[in-house]
Amino acid sequence: MNLSIKAIKRLGVFVVFSLLATGSAFAQSTDENMASAGGIAGLLVVMLVLFIVAEAVVTLCLWKVFIKAGHPGWASLVPVYNLYILCKIVGKPGWWVILLCIPAIQFVFWVIISLDLAKSFGKEAVFAVGLMLLPFIFLPVLGFGDAVYKGPAGA
Repeated sequence: MNLSIKAIKRLGVFVVFSLLATGSAFAQSTDENMASAGGIAGLLVVMLVLFIVAEAVVTLCLWKVFIKAGHPGWASLVPVYNLYILCKIVGKPGWWVILLCIPAIQFVFWVIISLDLAKSFGKEAVFAVGLMLLPFIFLPVLGFGDAVYKGPAGA
């Protein structure tokens, strides 16, 4: 019993000295390194805020697109269900959601869905390229613009 307590104490001393040695190695950084680390952290915060704003805009625009297509707007808030509704809007079967989750082939299916979404609202293929590359600019045109849902392209 005493042997295990001694082993635990030795392990604790070893961990404390290891942490102190590691901390002193990191404490030798210069003010220049700290300034650049602060700049990088600030840039990351700005990028995170911009990402959150862009996602909020896309979600709000999808809400409006869903309403124009005759589906509930709240469906844009539910992660996998929104893909299902999007497939229904463009006239694709619901099981395409599975294909959109496979990394190697999802790009091809996103291209097809973007093309069909543009056609469903009476837009050209160039508009679909905009939907793929800059959705936070082109989705507001569909959601808040004068675009009218005409149904799936093949219907």
